[in-house]
Amino acid sequence: MKSSWWKILTIALLAYTLIAGLLLDVPRLPILNETIRALYFHVTMWFGMIIMLVVAVIYSIKYLKSNDLRHDDVAIEFTNSAILFGVLGIVTGMLWARYTWGDYWSGDPKQNASAIGLLMYFAYLILRNSLTDVHQRARIGAVYNIFAFAAFIPLIFVLPRLTDSLHPGNGGNPGFNAYDLDSNLRKVFYPAIIAWTLLGTWLSVVRVRLKRVERKIEDKLINQVS
Repeated sequence: MKSSWWKILTIALLAYTLIAGLLLDVPRLPILNETIRALYFHVTMWFGMIIMLVVAVIYSIKYLKSNDLRHDDVAIEFTNSAILFGVLGIVTGMLWARYTWGDYWSGDPKQNASAIGLLMYFAYLILRNSLTDVHQRARIGAVYNIFAFAAFIPLIFVLPRLTDSLHPGNGGNPGFNAYDLDSNLRKVFYPAIIAWTLLGTWLSVVRVRLKRVERKIEDKLINQVS
């Protein structure tokens, strides 16, 4: 029970996010109207994605220092979870754009930068899967992961601010915080970030355990053959 408290918290926060995010009152604003609820899903999923990418980078650095494959397990699985949340974030963002900008994809700099960023991480997965040697895959993957993150952050958060953009918080447009005059949005927004991050962590931990079990089975088979 002691080791499961955070899983219970994850379920509780996810339930709260879904129920409160869909049912609680939101500010009635021109153009945005009910679409402002996307804040609880689209934005918070990407916050969770960034946190998971930070964890992946930390463990990539740890692998390069130690050559311990256990660190690589954590790095790759947190990256996988981050990519999942990145895709979900783009999909929910497209739905929001359809009702506020009039189209799912309008070629906005923020949209384009997000797509490029995800493509960089898809390339990371392809690169890893193209390598057969376990340690070579982990080493090259770790280096790629570090440089991809270093490019991803300015691509997502800096470059769109330097050009015209329809996206809130970019191109001179106010961020969502400008609309939360009574702080009601924050009551769901911050728990949602924690909820999605914990869910991503849960998925990553399960996949790390599976990967390590598979490696133990493979090692036993190799020892039996030799």
